[in-house]
Amino acid sequence: MTDSVYPLLGGVTLRPAALGDAPSLAAALTRSRAWMRPWEPARTEVFYTTEGQEERLTGLLADRDAGRVMPWVVADEQDQAVGAFTLSSIERGPFRSGRLGYWVDVGQAGRGLATAAVHRVCDIARDGLGLHRVEAGTVVENTASQRVLAKCGFELFGTAPRYLHIDGAWRDHRLFQRILHDGPPR
Repeated sequence: MTDSVYPLLGGVTLRPAALGDAPSLAAALTRSRAWMRPWEPARTEVFYTTEGQEERLTGLLADRDAGRVMPWVVADEQDQAVGAFTLSSIERGPFRSGRLGYWVDVGQAGRGLATAAVHRVCDIARDGLGLHRVEAGTVVENTASQRVLAKCGFELFGTAPRYLHIDGAWRDHRLFQRILHDGPPR
């Protein structure tokens, strides 16, 4: 199930990330750079290049193969990446949890793609990865992302002071979780 392609909206799909996505990820990140700046850590110039994305994807794919991460891309009708969703810090055993991070290209924002993809990732986390919960954090001022999480059944469970270094400062974050099921670990 984790290697499937899932339709989202209007010909856009969610599919596992691949090394070949580096050029289109670099282009989408470059287009969206200023728009995403308030929600992102400082990035080097290399991050916005194909080479930088190849290096990042190489690490993500190795972590995926080790069962610690599951990276996906949101792909447009031409199969070009226009967003990314990642379940990281995947833990097994009695916790059965992962941490969700995501972004959508500035040109795709407001279409409902993030909401559709978060719903789908939660389904995969439950049914494909056997997780019990998914956690996500947002900068306190990121109300758009908080609306996405609320629409997808996430509940606020706390605020973390000075949680991450984002846009040049340590930023408070709201922490959300979605319980996926109450059955025993599988």
